Amino acid sequence: MPRSRLALRDLVSEALAGVLQRPGRSVLTALGTVLGVGTFVAVLGLTSTASSQIDSRFNTLTATEVTIEDTGGDDAEFVTNSFPDDAAERIERLNGAEHAGVYWQVTPGGAPGVTAAPVGDGAGGEETQIVAASPGVLLAAGPHLSHGRVFDAFHDERGEHVAVVSGGLAARLGISTLETRPAVFIGGTAFTVVGVLDDVDRKPDLLLSVVVPRGTAERVWGGPQRGERARMLVSTRLGAAPQIAAEAALALDPAHPDRFKAIPPPDPKTLRGNVTADLDQLFLLLAGICLIIGTVGIANTTLVAVLERTGEIGLRRALGARGRHITVQFLAESAALGALGGLVGTSLGTLTVVAVSALRDWTPVIHPDTVAAAPVVGLLTGVVAGLYPAWRASRIQPAEALRR
Repeated sequence: MPRSRLALRDLVSEALAGVLQRPGRSVLTALGTVLGVGTFVAVLGLTSTASSQIDSRFNTLTATEVTIEDTGGDDAEFVTNSFPDDAAERIERLNGAEHAGVYWQVTPGGAPGVTAAPVGDGAGGEETQIVAASPGVLLAAGPHLSHGRVFDAFHDERGEHVAVVSGGLAARLGISTLETRPAVFIGGTAFTVVGVLDDVDRKPDLLLSVVVPRGTAERVWGGPQRGERARMLVSTRLGAAPQIAAEAALALDPAHPDRFKAIPPPDPKTLRGNVTADLDQLFLLLAGICLIIGTVGIANTTLVAVLERTGEIGLRRALGARGRHITVQFLAESAALGALGGLVGTSLGTLTVVAVSALRDWTPVIHPDTVAAAPVVGLLTGVVAGLYPAWRASRIQPAEALRR
């Protein structure tokens, strides 16, 4: 007798018939792949989108910041402050520089702590950091003021006793408004509060300090003390930070450039690569777990279908179907469900990335390879999930199946 054969056309029609005969079960079976592939696409898309946003925010803030340290060079023991009086003007003349200023921490003498008037000792005598800064420091820091203003070059040159404090420190000192012209006492010296910081874009430690003009600090307490070197904060236009960092030392003191150390921002490509790699590893693991859950769901549902269709399998075997024909039929059914789930999951995952990006005002980023590979992943998931149920179906003996 000639051996029975299962043509590809018959295989496709039988697989589709098996899927369409029980639409409810087929939908539930494909749901696992939909969730797994959808999560796979959404996770990779959101990872790429988030990495792009991290890179953008890094460029607009950190990549436009340069810090210059006063090392003193070989004369560090004799020169307490290497920055010239016009240091800010020298740096701001460089192409790409926006704002620059020198700052250092002050150690005032006299009465300890910081107190306020007219509300009295609202700080309870707690020790607070005092920072002497030229006006460019506050401008480079990107201040957000809740009250008042920052001091300017007039206050600095005239040595005016003014100060800028943060909102938290103002609350501790009992300052709620500037209409009463409140003052803070630093080492027994009064400084009128002209501004209250709500936030800053750079140098967040300013939110924990009382900031006074550089010229005033030099007149009252002198320059930087030994062991506390001055620094400079520079804000630049996008892309100019490495160039300014390379030119800053010569611009400040052509005769002694070794007294300064300019710290440029790290390479944004390296940062983005590290962040993207970490996010990819984490979210790929989560996507893989979702795919495994979907695979187990398909395998479980397909196995139940095999047990319920034992009579049908026995009849097919009795009519001449061979074991491998049964295996291929069930593999084709599970592969079809996996491919269908992969297509639907890819669509849902892409829509999720677009929706989240629209809500966050981001630019959605999805790699074409991810969209192209996702349906194939769903197909492979269906095939892997159907291996054991198909093998079980091929092992059913016709006589025993018909007796059931």
